[in-house]
Amino acid sequence: MGVSNNITAVLNFIAFLCSIPIIAAGTWLASKPDNECIHAFRWPVVILGVLILLVSLAGFVGACWNKQGLLAFYLFCMAILIALLLILLVFAFVVTRRDGSYQVPGRYYKEYRLDGFSDWLRDRVTSSANWGKIRACLADSDVCTKLNQDYLTADQFFNAHISPLQSGCCKPPTVCGYNYVNPTLWINPVNQVGDPDCFLWSNDQTQLCYNCNSCKAGLLGNLRQEWRKANVILIVAVVVLIWVYLIACSAFKNAQTEDLFRRYKQGWV
Repeated sequence: MGVSNNITAVLNFIAFLCSIPIIAAGTWLASKPDNECIHAFRWPVVILGVLILLVSLAGFVGACWNKQGLLAFYLFCMAILIALLLILLVFAFVVTRRDGSYQVPGRYYKEYRLDGFSDWLRDRVTSSANWGKIRACLADSDVCTKLNQDYLTADQFFNAHISPLQSGCCKPPTVCGYNYVNPTLWINPVNQVGDPDCFLWSNDQTQLCYNCNSCKAGLLGNLRQEWRKANVILIVAVVVLIWVYLIACSAFKNAQTEDLFRRYKQGWV
């Protein structure tokens, strides 16, 4: 195995290692309650990570056994996968750029407005065709029931760092003026006309605010936070992959030159 192929093998091993955090980030995203309820957002990152892993293994085999056709296949496929990963990163950044949160006086947590998020996210998540299934999925989860276990007093709850999803779905909007009993039980509103969601709030634990716009906004807030965190890992991985790919292209050209020179010498002799 020539020097260039040795370099290519090492680079493919680095690319293989890069696929692991990509798969881990995708698995982490898919495991979140909001992504469990939105199937379209669950698997793109995992699928890309697995494909990068398989292509890296193909490139490693091609470099170790000097299979030029396999190396060419690796370079072609890796270019496509890096481009797809870049497109996904740019798209995720654009659709999560807008933040619909706002601060509430006397509360540590934030609340969320639906019109503060991108149109694309709103259309995909909150349309009547999709929200019924998402709502039923959220109601079956433990997103809200966990609050009753974690916070026993009003002061504890008002100073808690709860998720956007919990802020929007598990309690009424603060402007309604409901009195706290526990995190998912509120009574005697003093300003029900303050927000249309005030009329939609229900102390029925299967209803809560799952029909509220604040719940839809909270779901989008959760998605935004999670994708922003995952993007940090994906950006680092794609930078390393681009660096590896450029060096691998150079090594592939050098390997072809070495092979041509070796054949020339053998023919000359």
